[in-house]
Amino acid sequence: MSMSTITIEQFFQSELKVATVTGAEPIPNSNKLLKLIVDLGSESRVLVAGIARQYSTEELVGRQVVVVTNLEPVQLMGVESQGMVLAASVEGKPVLLQPGEPVPSGTPVK
Repeated sequence: MSMSTITIEQFFQSELKVATVTGAEPIPNSNKLLKLIVDLGSESRVLVAGIARQYSTEELVGRQVVVVTNLEPVQLMGVESQGMVLAASVEGKPVLLQPGEPVPSGTPVK
């Protein structure tokens, strides 16, 4: 599948940061979505992620992830998601992106 190209300036409009998951809980009536609370250093945010089939809430707390922080908030299953967790897709299953070593929450990804 071929996607259209974007300029480097368009790419740099995305704000990517490392966040630390401080809380995670299932979203009622969904077998796929989790509500995550993430620490971005200067603030905490709520994110909704479709990773419940691959990750338990217990294994997510304390884990660092890469987040898109400048997306418009969206309502998903009654929860406002204030960003997006990035994941690779392997045979349709999400694999969370994370730094190779611990970094401070809020560290920009370039």
